[in-house]
Amino acid sequence: LSDDQVLRAALDTHGCLHLMWRRWNDVFQDKLGHTARSYVSEMIGARNAWAHQGSFSNDEAYRIADTAARLLNMVTAPEQAAYVGDIARELLRLRFEAEAEKAKKETITQPVETTTLAGLKPWRDVVQPHPDVASGRYIQAEFAADLAQVMAGTAESEYRDPLEFFRRTYLTEGLLGLLVTGVKRLTAHGGDPVVQLQTAFGGGKTHSMLALYHLSSGQIKLSDFPGGERIAEQIGDSDLPEANVAALVGTALDPSKPREYPDATVHTLWGEMAYQLGGFEGYKIVEQADLKGVSPGSNTLSDLLFQFGPCLIIIDELVAYARNIYGVDGLPAGSFESIMTFMQSLTEAVKRSDESILLISVPESDIEIGGEAGRVVLETLSHIVGRIESVWKPITATESFEIVRRRLFATDVDYAARDAVINAFGDMYRNASGEFPSGVPERDYLDRMRAAYPIHPELFDRLYQDWSTLERFQRTRGVLRLMAAVIHQLWTRGDQSLLIMPGTIPLDTTPVRNEILRYLPDTWDAVFDTDIDGPASRPFAIDGDVPALGRYNACRRVARTTFIGSAPSVAGQQVRGLEEIRIRLGCAQPGEPAAVFGDALRRMSGQLTYLYTDGTRYWYDTRPTVNKLARDRAQGFPQAEVDAEITARLRAVSKQPVGRKNRDFAAFHVSPPETSDVVDEARARVVVLHPEFTHKRTNGTSPAMQEARRFLESRGNAQRLYKNMLMFIAPDENDADALRLAVRDFMAWHSIHDEREELNLDAQQRRQVSTSLQKADETVDLRLRATYSWLLVPVQPDPLGAIELQASRISGDDNFYDRAARKLRNDGLLIYEWSPDILRMELDRYIWSDERGWEIGLKQLWEYLAQYCYLPRLFDREVLVKAVKDGVGRLDAPFAYATGKSEQGHHTGLIFRRLGSIYFDDTSILIHPDHIVEPPEVKITPPSAIPTDRPGVGKATDEPEPAKKVLSRYYGRVKIDPQRVNKDMGLIVEEVVERLTSQVGCEVEITLEIDAQRPEGFDEGTVRTISENSRTLKFEHHGFEEK
Repeated sequence: LSDDQVLRAALDTHGCLHLMWRRWNDVFQDKLGHTARSYVSEMIGARNAWAHQGSFSNDEAYRIADTAARLLNMVTAPEQAAYVGDIARELLRLRFEAEAEKAKKETITQPVETTTLAGLKPWRDVVQPHPDVASGRYIQAEFAADLAQVMAGTAESEYRDPLEFFRRTYLTEGLLGLLVTGVKRLTAHGGDPVVQLQTAFGGGKTHSMLALYHLSSGQIKLSDFPGGERIAEQIGDSDLPEANVAALVGTALDPSKPREYPDATVHTLWGEMAYQLGGFEGYKIVEQADLKGVSPGSNTLSDLLFQFGPCLIIIDELVAYARNIYGVDGLPAGSFESIMTFMQSLTEAVKRSDESILLISVPESDIEIGGEAGRVVLETLSHIVGRIESVWKPITATESFEIVRRRLFATDVDYAARDAVINAFGDMYRNASGEFPSGVPERDYLDRMRAAYPIHPELFDRLYQDWSTLERFQRTRGVLRLMAAVIHQLWTRGDQSLLIMPGTIPLDTTPVRNEILRYLPDTWDAVFDTDIDGPASRPFAIDGDVPALGRYNACRRVARTTFIGSAPSVAGQQVRGLEEIRIRLGCAQPGEPAAVFGDALRRMSGQLTYLYTDGTRYWYDTRPTVNKLARDRAQGFPQAEVDAEITARLRAVSKQPVGRKNRDFAAFHVSPPETSDVVDEARARVVVLHPEFTHKRTNGTSPAMQEARRFLESRGNAQRLYKNMLMFIAPDENDADALRLAVRDFMAWHSIHDEREELNLDAQQRRQVSTSLQKADETVDLRLRATYSWLLVPVQPDPLGAIELQASRISGDDNFYDRAARKLRNDGLLIYEWSPDILRMELDRYIWSDERGWEIGLKQLWEYLAQYCYLPRLFDREVLVKAVKDGVGRLDAPFAYATGKSEQGHHTGLIFRRLGSIYFDDTSILIHPDHIVEPPEVKITPPSAIPTDRPGVGKATDEPEPAKKVLSRYYGRVKIDPQRVNKDMGLIVEEVVERLTSQVGCEVEITLEIDAQRPEGFDEGTVRTISENSRTLKFEHHGFEEK
């Protein structure tokens, strides 16, 4: 043996695959292209898993077999591809049996809840699937028209049998035109001699070729199948032809091996064509050209067609055949140039023959074209055939609906019920036009819904527009396979949906999951199980946690719709994903609130690992979003850091100029660690407890209660005096955990935002971080307001009993300081304006008596009010002063006020039943009206009469008395104690100035003289401030002097 033979004999599967991988660019790139390289990579991975005793599920084994068959076809190994195809079909059979057995065991334990509009029938009550789809027998079908298998008699009956084939075939405009032109051409009544069929992968080219093949077989009549009358109308009186057929399938022919027949051995395409048309007699016409590998001329081919006409020549997968010959010499099939020459001669010959037609498929997708060699073949072939060909019209979107519907559903339809459902959808789209894409309420879209029923057009659009761009997804075949699996699962589980929509696809079932994932890279498996559907997925968990969403399976339906609409997209696209309005289109049904799906979408966008968002667009990707990074970081923050962030936010709230809080409380203490941090003063102050000290209803010994008592009883090591001045705001026990989770999220997003450069985030991720940070910040504010919802107030119902803490829930959307103040004000627990009558009642109840006396110092009264919790709680002493002032000024004054008491026991500066100034000092007192002690009135004795009979004094005469003096000017000067300036000035104004100014025509001039001396001198700041204030107050003379 030669060295090459020894090497080839030693190559096993592993060696062949690795040889292809390593020498790809040198040998295989031009002919097979990128798609085949991905197949090689997948096969290497499968082989390695097998070699390491890895296990394979049925679906994984089927995918491997399918990939192997595709690769074998691409390298022109038809026999091996057919063998692997048998293995794939066996795997499908096993899968069918397993699914059928599983379906027998499954029973519905409870009725399926209906959430749609009452009176509308679900799709299962309007139309039924074909028996093979309903039963699951579709699993064994490939939904693939294989011309070579039909010719060999090994295809499924639905493709092999003409009657069954046309029963399940919908005559599209393109197919109808092809059949009509084919019949006319084969009966010598005109028609196009060459028809080129070009669509994307799985676009129906082979199916159309089979249709003309069966129609020309002589085994069927136009009256045998629906739509035959349409063909009859256009062909007139012509009978259906019985043509000789030659079907050349490039993937079924090996250019390196001659094809053996009982009476001949053929080597080339033209030899194969001639033998199929005329057997050995036909082959003899081109025998010499076949043996030499050169193309016969057009005259020779014309003789062949004339002798064995009418002739139907079908050439499929020619590019796949010719690219393997490109650049290779010495093959039995001839050279690439000879094949191209043959195609040119054949088109000329068919044009000359009145009873011959050539159908040739031209690929459009990269998966069928292959590498650079395939592109050269395609360009050359298009140039040759394009001179005289007629381009076949591919199916339209509406026709594709009917194709799928006819293949998967029975013909019996309750049209009245269908129209009622479609009209209900139309009403929903019109009534909430802003919630759905524009155009869906229009008549054209509703007509599409009728044509596609029971499948929603949105699902068709996503499959035909998005999924058909995937290499492995064939347009018609892929849709049929997927929808057959979907319909079977929905049928067996009793689905009550009005339509089959993206949101109702049962992605949680194994057949549907495996069918849809077979077209995507393996990296999608983790995405699917985590973020899309299944009992372990996050959407499933969210639906379970939120009953309002779970009633409609809102999160799962949103996840399914988003996945169907975004999985085929790639990262290189500038605009990715689905808009929110289109997601609602794929989810909402009449009778269901569209807003619930928006709520589900927003919840999911913050919790899912692989769901991306950019504005109003959402999509899945195999790369984790920064959500996962944020969740991981959120769990890593220590509890102390989380509580510190909460405390900082509480302090920020206390400093915000919000509402009335700066007037409602005299001071704020946020999360003080020690009791000494809360000042013991006679001012109303609120203490906001640390997040650790929570309260729960009916729990009198909650951590919040215990912490509040600690502050109430002491200040540091000393006993707290002013207990009645403290109030507490505490967090709710149930809401505290949610607050901490929200704070953790915020801290995580904040840290990611700070490290965006180090993390190398792209533009979209940075936008997501900014948006998520803003949302997290808002969520923390909301949670903070909701959590701090308990007001704890010291009360003492019995003056001799213990002090209790009264807990009140303060709910609302506004600032919790405002809520606390409002609760205190409404319940009279903190008084901002006090009635004099209530003051009198409290004095009578606790202060005045024969034993305790009938008067009390004003300052002492305030001390009592600030210390004892059985007394009313006033905001500050000004509230008490105002109540006193209002009371003494009434005609029915409930008490009297005096500035002091003389040594003789008289009340001085008494104000009772008149207006006057009230002073808060050590000498001011309140007196019971019945116990006022006023100073005695001073009686002035008039001068005695002068006796007239004293010595030296004569008797009175009648002379007039001298004029009485008029006192017209008053002046006064008094020294004022600078420590009592306000009180003394008030008394002077009240007792002197006001009495003077009340005199009519009295002009009063008051001059204030200030003399201040400081031996050590005044500092510069004091000099500057007083001088500036003196000028501002318009002093006539002022200044500082040296000693």
